Amino acid sequence: MASDAPPPPGGTDTSPARPTPDQPAHQPTTAQYAEVQESEEFGELRRTYRSFAFPLTVAFIAWYLLYVLLSSYAGGLMGTKLFGNINVALVLGLAQFLTTFLIAWFYARYASQKLDPKADVIKSRMEADA
Repeated sequence: MASDAPPPPGGTDTSPARPTPDQPAHQPTTAQYAEVQESEEFGELRRTYRSFAFPLTVAFIAWYLLYVLLSSYAGGLMGTKLFGNINVALVLGLAQFLTTFLIAWFYARYASQKLDPKADVIKSRMEADA
């Protein structure tokens, strides 16, 4: 069945794309990735990441679940007015947003100080081997 639609951009050429000057000519192989993954450097990078991300994730989920549980089962507490029409539920709800932004900022700072230098070493070594 023929279609009146024009061919996709780039024509009908199905040959592999050739690297441009800003792209590396050689891509690492699966074996090279596996070798890096088994290296001590990569293991240290993974441990550094996990020692930060897992505890912080658990803490944030617990904080979120506390908010949900308080909203569901402690209506009296959550409805307590602090000043004007501002109650405990509103303050804790806004604190959820604040916590999210603080965690994102803290992670970006941690990653740039601890994770990125280790990842850059691994990346530069892989590019040198390529």
